[in-house]
Amino acid sequence: MVDGWDVDSVHVRAPGKINVFMRVGAVMEDGYHDVATAYQALSLYEDVRAFPADEFSLTFGGSIDTSNLPLDDANLAIKAARLLAKRTGYTGGVRLEIDKHVPVAGGMGGGSADAAATLVACDALWGTDVGREELLALAARLGADVPFALVGGTAIGTGRGDRLSPALATGQFHWVLALPEGELSTPDVYSELDRHRERHARDIAPAQLTPTVDSAVLQALRAGDAAMLAEALTNDLQAPAIHLVPEIADVIELGEMNGALAGIVSGSGPTVAFLTSDLDSALDLQIALSASRVRAVRATGPVHGARIVGD
Repeated sequence: MVDGWDVDSVHVRAPGKINVFMRVGAVMEDGYHDVATAYQALSLYEDVRAFPADEFSLTFGGSIDTSNLPLDDANLAIKAARLLAKRTGYTGGVRLEIDKHVPVAGGMGGGSADAAATLVACDALWGTDVGREELLALAARLGADVPFALVGGTAIGTGRGDRLSPALATGQFHWVLALPEGELSTPDVYSELDRHRERHARDIAPAQLTPTVDSAVLQALRAGDAAMLAEALTNDLQAPAIHLVPEIADVIELGEMNGALAGIVSGSGPTVAFLTSDLDSALDLQIALSASRVRAVRATGPVHGARIVGD
């Protein structure tokens, strides 16, 4: 039910994200790491359509290979639908059709966007109307990046990354996303970081394990200054991601040789986000990467979070 009218389906679009800044602290009691991150939502979207059904089911389409993704309760979108149904006492199901355009296991939160979009779509389809704060609480139970996919824009995340506060960002930033072959498991990348820190424990200052977002990042976002932001891009997960997939380092070097202001591994990788000075530079970089047989797509940010769209 949307705006008081019964509907046959609800279409929700949610964005992928990059982490323009990410510091990783110590492991917390719940097994997650304490992080301080700056998210930006990009114009690379997941489209979720929800249809009335008696059971819970899911199919995929879109421009991304989804052959290895689960279609059952192991999928985060199905988990999101079931969680909302349990929370509200809804006794029916939903048929989900998801067109994926955010890389799978690429560090851009595609699965989290699916979950966020599913929460919004099912809430509208079922007429449960739980409200924004409750949706955010449910999102946090599903994963650290799901609340941001709901909110979008630019935000600072702390704790697991799910405690959000908005960050002012002016203007538009132009990104080129390079998609190396293969996937990276987020737990594997964090485990590699932990192993590195165990090997070098004597060299790590205690302050490094209590992360905060550098003021330089906030200033660059507030100024809408791409060159300033390029200087501040940081990701503690970049080194372990490169250790697991060494080809990432070659992609970063290739992009920076072809006009990128800077390149950074997005989240746990392997996607590399290149920041460019303007649209023309982004187009030139995309062409150069493609000529080197590196799949590349352009995107801008920030964009809005999960919302209902008309077909």
